[in-house]
Amino acid sequence: MAAARAGSRPLQPTGRDPRAICEIAAPASSSAQASNADVTRHHPLMVMVPRQQQPLLPSFLYAPPSGATGGREAPPAAVVAGAPSEPPFGKIEMFSPAYYAAGAVGGAAACGFTHAAVTPLDVIKCNIQIDPAKYKSTSSAFGVVMREQGLRGFYRGWAPTFLGYSAQGAFKYGLYEVFKKKYSDLAGPEYAAKYKTLIYLAGSATAEVFADIALCPMEAVKVRVQTQPGYARGLRDGFPKIVRSEGYAGGLFRGLVPLWGRQIPYTMMKFATYENIVEMTYKHLIPTPKDQCSKPLQLVVSFGSGYVAGVFCAAVSHPADNLVSFLNNAKGATVGDAVKNLGLVGLFTRGLPLRILMIGTLTGAQWMIYDSFKVMIGLPTTGGAPAPTTVPMEGQAELKASA
Repeated sequence: MAAARAGSRPLQPTGRDPRAICEIAAPASSSAQASNADVTRHHPLMVMVPRQQQPLLPSFLYAPPSGATGGREAPPAAVVAGAPSEPPFGKIEMFSPAYYAAGAVGGAAACGFTHAAVTPLDVIKCNIQIDPAKYKSTSSAFGVVMREQGLRGFYRGWAPTFLGYSAQGAFKYGLYEVFKKKYSDLAGPEYAAKYKTLIYLAGSATAEVFADIALCPMEAVKVRVQTQPGYARGLRDGFPKIVRSEGYAGGLFRGLVPLWGRQIPYTMMKFATYENIVEMTYKHLIPTPKDQCSKPLQLVVSFGSGYVAGVFCAAVSHPADNLVSFLNNAKGATVGDAVKNLGLVGLFTRGLPLRILMIGTLTGAQWMIYDSFKVMIGLPTTGGAPAPTTVPMEGQAELKASA
């Protein structure tokens, strides 16, 4: 810079708008490159403007900054846009440790609070699955619980539910972001864009393996407390009672494999269906590109897409959910015992309508809470088919530093 400054003449007043200098720095076509190069020699400050590049990560994974231009040549004002008060993705750099930690926090809030909120529905569902002779239907089950246990009976097991699903949500959402990025990098931009649904499926399945290890002990306590009213009052006495009588592996983690059988297909369907529904919504139902839609509208899309995804999730994972409830309730029971007791039809249908209602609402609310948290800290919402950014983050950082 010093050598270039020494070899150039001082700028002379021309009477032109000073913004014309920035216009020179962003050539509109290849035919103007020669003249712009000459201007750069006479105005050495122009070399500070970064050249336009395409991002290495496939553009479909995340929304661009609000100033993205949809793949077209950036207008002159785009070079001087990006004020210090409006960083590209808020205060957190994309794909940094802080970004993944934010995903974990958002996932914990999304799963913990929503599962705790639907505890009454979960109590009814589990009892229908365990004792269909006593709890013949959803409406009669509500009446039986109210008569025998009172209003408090609908909230039995809320503490292990909240803690277990908060831990599960942290691993599920946080690691999904990690593995989605990891598998996209391994595949490369071309194949990641071509096989994006496989990226969603693989990333969510891998994340759920770890998430269920965190959930399994609390799930065992929850089911036992909800379906055996005299067994324990809650987490405080239920957890040590299971450990004393059945041990850690035999009591708390006995249902891990069926839990994987329920949760891994559920989560694969949840994330892959959600991502694709959001993309189709912005392509076919909303005429405005995602990055130009208001944040409230984006969150409405998040809830609606999540609800539809939840319906598919409930149907796919319901047989395994029946197995988990049966095994955690009956001491020493096996998968064969559960199938024999429930029957093939009962395995797929017992408690399904209530679970569709519960999981649809649950999944829609989870995605809305998760994306609301991301918006609050300056990150883009999940899913959609955004246009590629034309100025890389590194270049925008240099622009802000030189401003």
